[in-house]
Amino acid sequence: RISDLNGSDSAFPPINNMTKMKILILRSCHINDTLPQYLGNKTNFNDMQVLYFTGNSFTGPIPNWVGNAKRPIDISYNNFSNEPPQQQSCQQIQNPTVNLFESFPMSQNGPIHCLTTTNDCPKTFNSFHINCGGERELSSEGIVYDPDLDPSGAATSKIMGSNWAFSNTGHFLDAQKPVSETYIQQQNKTGLSKLYQTARVSPISLTYYGFCLENGDYTVLLHFAEIMFTDDNTYSSLGRRIFDVYIQGVQVMKDFNIANEAGGVGKNITRSFPAHVRNNSLIIRFYWAGKGTTAIPYGPLISAISVTHVSTTTSGSMSTGVIVGIVVAAIVLVILIVLGWRIYIGKRNSFGKELKDLNLQTNLFTMRQIKVATNNFDISNKIGEGGFGPVYKGILSNGMIIAVKMLSSKSKQGNREFINEIGLISALQHPCLVKLHGCCVEGDQLLLVYEYMENNSLAQALFGNGASQLKLNWPTRHKICIGIARGLAFLHEESTLKIVHRDIKATNVLLDKDLNPKISDFGLAKLDEEDNTHISTRVAGT
Repeated sequence: RISDLNGSDSAFPPINNMTKMKILILRSCHINDTLPQYLGNKTNFNDMQVLYFTGNSFTGPIPNWVGNAKRPIDISYNNFSNEPPQQQSCQQIQNPTVNLFESFPMSQNGPIHCLTTTNDCPKTFNSFHINCGGERELSSEGIVYDPDLDPSGAATSKIMGSNWAFSNTGHFLDAQKPVSETYIQQQNKTGLSKLYQTARVSPISLTYYGFCLENGDYTVLLHFAEIMFTDDNTYSSLGRRIFDVYIQGVQVMKDFNIANEAGGVGKNITRSFPAHVRNNSLIIRFYWAGKGTTAIPYGPLISAISVTHVSTTTSGSMSTGVIVGIVVAAIVLVILIVLGWRIYIGKRNSFGKELKDLNLQTNLFTMRQIKVATNNFDISNKIGEGGFGPVYKGILSNGMIIAVKMLSSKSKQGNREFINEIGLISALQHPCLVKLHGCCVEGDQLLLVYEYMENNSLAQALFGNGASQLKLNWPTRHKICIGIARGLAFLHEESTLKIVHRDIKATNVLLDKDLNPKISDFGLAKLDEEDNTHISTRVAGT
């Protein structure tokens, strides 16, 4: 066994006559050469049990005997060129006794392509969670971790979950236990959750691959707990486990010592790292660089891995209890809001019901639309004011110019008159009646939206000050009188609904740009009851 040599590149050592050799390990020895054909000669090297050449610079083609090998062969992390056809390469990679990961250039993202065996993923995932060395486990945060119980071996690569796989590199020379107990550790440590009572360990390099992942930014959580060393005075207390961690080929931790970072053995620690996924794949590698203890137990150790897309990290990290608590609190809040709203609506129930019962043939505007149209009721847009409240000029998003009649809380025109005006005028269409475009009812705000009349009211034209007063000649005055008469005739005789306005006055007659009159303000109007014309119920009007 020779490993971690410094210096320049060298050729493969001449060992063709060492036919009785059983184990050959040349790790990270700067070998820049082709792989000898004679190593595949079963006659000369019949006793060879392990060939381990990871981390060198082997070049040239991969010999055919590698793909057909029955013994563990690890030539991962090399620079083989002139790769064989992709199908043959994948067959070699998928040989359970051969590890060729990161050994030669390959399209379709190299080993990921061979592990998935297809270019097309049936679906894309945004997470995967692994209980390394353990069974399927539900964490306290509500995350389901996949089992990872394959016994592995000196050179192994296998698909384990629906979208993840692992590769193990290395051979424990001094191991006296079965493979299943060497590469997977299970210890009942007091105070540790089940997620940290198991782990996968590797003598040299342990790599986890995520595939069929949605591209984007991810959060990688690595869970560690030193469960193989002890804190007593035995031999196991002398161990020091030191290794490096790489994510997407970038070193994120160097000389990582679990026990030191966690504050002792049997204590868990979690490290979080960002990662960016391209080509739908993610690679997490734990690598022993020859530091720390060189006898069993040594090499990288990992308890659990959790990989989650950034967009789902927050929600995915919540525990079941937290989620239930949030849901219950949200339900209670919704109930309180509904009860409060019903109490509020109850106070306005009759008003709202009457509006619905009218089955209005008009538009309902939102307060936001009205505010945008009037520039938040800017004083410069104010065109008049009466006992009912102010009137503002506005422009809708479609360019239509409108007049907004706002009923103030001090208005003499109450809810009843508001409903009355909407109900009556929405059913009437005549050139001598002002057109109602719609209304707005939000909170205690009551607004009517009319067509805009350029020359304001007849009262303003006759009695206004300065520029607001118009000089009306007799033909114009006659036209205005005839227009008012036509409007009243329509209300009294021609309309399907016979209506008595009851508040005709100069301020309720509006003039358009051509000084055509239009009757407005139907707040005090009532239906004409022909059978009860002799009855006067009350005084109305000005």
